[in-house]
Amino acid sequence: MTETTTPATSAAYEISTDPARLDADRIHQWLSTDAYWALGRDRDVQDKAIAGSLNFGAYDADSGEQVAYARVVTDHATFAWLCDVYVAPVARGKGLGTELVAAVRDHLTPLGVRRMMLATEDAHGVYEKVGFKSLENPLMWMTLDLQVPS
Repeated sequence: MTETTTPATSAAYEISTDPARLDADRIHQWLSTDAYWALGRDRDVQDKAIAGSLNFGAYDADSGEQVAYARVVTDHATFAWLCDVYVAPVARGKGLGTELVAAVRDHLTPLGVRRMMLATEDAHGVYEKVGFKSLENPLMWMTLDLQVPS
């Protein structure tokens, strides 16, 4: 898949899928220490997740510093799972999370992806702004936990 760069609507940020721009150290630090869903995640696990996913970085337009991240597990044709969406504390409250998720949506839509899903405990409002909604029929969805909690 070709790298794309999407100007964020605020002009303060640039959103890109270029894997060479990702700051893997920073992403691991953010997720393993500050994201409730990934606390304690091993670096090798994070690196494998990045390698097997479509990744979006958001970068400060002036400094080029990465300030947000989102990861998508997808076949690029029918389905996508949005995960590991993270905005650095210095960039929060400015609409960047919504811009980042909209960029993910806009990247996947022309591919014909029919459904994108995610799970969140606390950011429903961010995702609703770009069209996500709760499952209409949650009884048809199932999950299988493959790891036994220690």
